[in-house]
Amino acid sequence: MIEKKLRKAGTYLLILFLAFFALIPIVYVVLASFKPGSELFHYPPTLFPENWTLENYRDVFHRADFLTYFKNSAIVSVLSTILTVIINTMAGYAFAKYRFRGNQFIFMFFICTLMLPLEVLMIPIFRMVQKLGMYNNFLGLIIPPAATPMGVFLVRQFFFSVPNELNEAARIDGASETATFVHIMLPIARPVMSVLAIFSFMWRWNDYLWPLLVIRDNKLFTLQLALANFNGEYSVDWESLLAMSVVSMIPVLIVFLIFQKQFIKGMVTSGMKE
Repeated sequence: MIEKKLRKAGTYLLILFLAFFALIPIVYVVLASFKPGSELFHYPPTLFPENWTLENYRDVFHRADFLTYFKNSAIVSVLSTILTVIINTMAGYAFAKYRFRGNQFIFMFFICTLMLPLEVLMIPIFRMVQKLGMYNNFLGLIIPPAATPMGVFLVRQFFFSVPNELNEAARIDGASETATFVHIMLPIARPVMSVLAIFSFMWRWNDYLWPLLVIRDNKLFTLQLALANFNGEYSVDWESLLAMSVVSMIPVLIVFLIFQKQFIKGMVTSGMKE
């Protein structure tokens, strides 16, 4: 019994130790955002500011068009997340609960795209975006990444853990396939949908490469493109860059805190198979 408790305590200490080192860069960025520019490059470096200031945050909101960039990122991330959850939930449910010719082949072909980096698919997707008139507008950021192989895989694995007897009972009671999916399966799938929502929001919020290719109008820039603009050819506006980086962390943290219970439950059950 004592040995078991010691092993458990050692595991917790190891986790706390690793978490501490993982959090050091984040804590340093947050504290550095309250330092005046003259303190950022002190040697030896200090963790806490000697003279706390909010001037960096004031500059970001007044000098840079921060609210516009923040709004653009919020629109793209929220709409893209909603579309991603809808499409991937429907696709994952179909792969898990319906048997049709080529089911496994189509799914495996879809999953194989995980091995292809964005750089390989970038040119054909960009050409399609141009042809469909989605270049230099939000549609080009929202629609192309909506169907993700990882999302389909997570949802499919989750629905494997849901007994088929629920579908059969609903059919016996006269429920349509749509009613079964909407009223029975979707409430059950809340945990994995929360996982997918967190991942999708985080991917879209932090995405830099694809918006860089699709958007050319400064008024449509997302927050990550705006952050890159603080890197000049000969100098970097570190004060504003740090302040904006800290603010950009907040939405992702809020989304995770809202869905954290469902996130943990979904991560546990998504790997189960009936």
